[in-house]
Amino acid sequence: MKTTLRGRTREVVIDTEGPVVIIGENINPTRRSRLVSTLQQGDFEYVLELAESQISAGADILDVNVGFPGVDDVKLLPETVMRLQDRFDIPLCLDSPNPRAIEAALKVAAGKCLINSVNGEEDSLNAFLPLARDYGAAIIGLCMDDDGITHDPEKRLAIAGKIAERAARTGISEEDVIIDPLAMAVSADPKACLVTLETIGLVSKKLGLNITQGASNISFGLPGREFLNSAYMVLSIYNGLSCPIANPEKITPIIRAADLILDRDDYAIRFVEYFQSRQ
Repeated sequence: MKTTLRGRTREVVIDTEGPVVIIGENINPTRRSRLVSTLQQGDFEYVLELAESQISAGADILDVNVGFPGVDDVKLLPETVMRLQDRFDIPLCLDSPNPRAIEAALKVAAGKCLINSVNGEEDSLNAFLPLARDYGAAIIGLCMDDDGITHDPEKRLAIAGKIAERAARTGISEEDVIIDPLAMAVSADPKACLVTLETIGLVSKKLGLNITQGASNISFGLPGREFLNSAYMVLSIYNGLSCPIANPEKITPIIRAADLILDRDDYAIRFVEYFQSRQ
């Protein structure tokens, strides 16, 4: 399955057969007080710095989240999108729970964006799927619904199937649905990672869709987070993860190594090029 996204001219193809595509997570006010303060002042230089550093580190797509308390994201999200696309030719993942902000951003965005995110709740499906259809966007579908988050991989698979089916009925092509199996903190639930890994495998085998997830969620509250995230990332890729949302400065070398090991990098060209570029 291939999901194609575009910037102004640059095209990125997310392919279930690999190599892995990296969605850069760093344009997000969570734990970035400087981003909040600069955006409040109408200063976009830090946003552009974050974009440039992620692209340099290996990001193929940029997640754009400008949500913080008191923000008018209907105004700020599209303005941020325009500033980014004036400087960089890269596909964007529009990240907001507010459908009005997503629509405002889609109206000004060049190319084909990814909406982060839809879920199996009826309100979410009804709000976001028509926007994706009308603006030609792809969607991320979270494996949760009106009953909340289940810890049963088969039920998460059923929710993924529901999202894909409703998307198809709305007029969204199958390849434009990317599933997020929900990576949860292993510190709170020792089986959390196993549930998500099994869900990844089920979605990959039974639905054949591309799969994303927040790469750092599982290690919340624990020491040695980078080691945990790295181990989990490789296991996720082996099971079918194709486009993680992560910090490329930390995750790119692990992904290049995994692609090489899984025969997705002929003659180690991308692996060698990456490490040569770091010297």
